[in-house]
Amino acid sequence: MNIALWIAQGLLVAMYLVAGTVKTFQTTKAREQFPWAKNRSDGFVRFVGTSELLGALGLILPLITGILPWLTVLAAIGLTLIQLLAIFTEHLPKKEYSVILVNIVLLVLAAFVVIGRWTLFS
Repeated sequence: MNIALWIAQGLLVAMYLVAGTVKTFQTTKAREQFPWAKNRSDGFVRFVGTSELLGALGLILPLITGILPWLTVLAAIGLTLIQLLAIFTEHLPKKEYSVILVNIVLLVLAAFVVIGRWTLFS
């Protein structure tokens, strides 16, 4: 179970580091890559990107360092919420069904980490 959790965390970290970096530091490029970002302010796009970057770091750093490892569960909960909000406030209302599949995969991986790490810590 622990190996599967680390694999899921690694996949999530890779995805969120790339996407979060683009959204945080290259908002013009983010508008080209992510259709939802076209109608949003630079500040909002950066906020989402920063949240993703912090979530990605929170998935691995607490467990690797052994400092407050329960923060990994909170980071995974935060990333789960980001995906739920993306699906229900952006993609479903705009009928962007092709994008939702990626959100669902990320949502399932993050939920798996929440449940898996929660049971390991309790």
